[in-house]
Amino acid sequence: MTYTVVGGGAIGGTLAFDLVAAGHDVLIVDADAEHVQAIREHGLRLERGGSRTAVEVRACTVAEFTGTADRVLLAVKAQATAAAAEWIGERLDPDGYVVSVQNGFNEPVIAERVGSSRTVAAFVNLFADVVEPGVVRDGGAGALVIGEPGGAAVSQRVRDLVHDLQAWGPAQASDNVDGFLWAKGGFGAMLAATALADAPMADLIERHAAAMHGLAEEVFGVAMALGIRLEAFDAFEPAAFVRGVSAEQRRAATDRLVAWLRTQPKDRSGIWRDLAVRRRPVEVTAHYRTVLDRAAAADLPLLRTVLDGLRELERDPAGMSEARLDELDGLAQGSKGVV
Repeated sequence: MTYTVVGGGAIGGTLAFDLVAAGHDVLIVDADAEHVQAIREHGLRLERGGSRTAVEVRACTVAEFTGTADRVLLAVKAQATAAAAEWIGERLDPDGYVVSVQNGFNEPVIAERVGSSRTVAAFVNLFADVVEPGVVRDGGAGALVIGEPGGAAVSQRVRDLVHDLQAWGPAQASDNVDGFLWAKGGFGAMLAATALADAPMADLIERHAAAMHGLAEEVFGVAMALGIRLEAFDAFEPAAFVRGVSAEQRRAATDRLVAWLRTQPKDRSGIWRDLAVRRRPVEVTAHYRTVLDRAAAADLPLLRTVLDGLRELERDPAGMSEARLDELDGLAQGSKGVV
């Protein structure tokens, strides 16, 4: 069987590279014709540790795709999920499935279009960037968790996926992917806030702890109300950022997170890169819709403020400033500052 990777960018490209290197048959389908052509001419190139390695892999544009797909790794931006899932649903084999190797809460959107029995849940914390057509820069190891949606028991197809994706790194199976996704929701809110300024993520999280702690606490308040059991991953400990935790415990967890981030080759988020380098809309305004929809209007002032600030920066990225985070700190501490 073939792995069809729909979206050959940072996440999709990284996973496709390692699957091919391990001997799996892979087809990359991407909307970017220039990216596809570069892969055809030079192979898919991965930059790690300052050197580039290429693998030969089949690639085509969406318009060029023919036939059907059985195992699909969906790695498009969150805002493109509905359209991509609709397209896949018309081409998916009856016993095929789609794995959401994306940021955000995309499984319900996929299931509506391909069916819940053909949807596999995933959590990805993978640091990578597309630095030029056909070239993905690996930004350091992260976590990858696969499971059935809704907390169902780990199935054979999940075990098979985990086995194959361990070609990339420490993939694992879980019956609580939702717990990882909501934990990433809190961590991702911090990373989204760092994109309001032009500085390393670790430095901004350390300097603006009030804002960062407040953002995670908002997201986790929604998760707690839904009965979600949060899962730790990499160096992020969600239990330290729920309401009621001591300042000492929270500070110690932040120090460990910051220290880990400083070991990663990628020091700025993909959100920052979308704004500052690629000058394109960010996906967080789409994938936090799930969190916003589950909360009362007044419950998430910090998250709403961050998303509003990112929308402003989509129009004018020159407006990045650490003053935005200073104001966010004030809002977190109960002032009337507004980013």
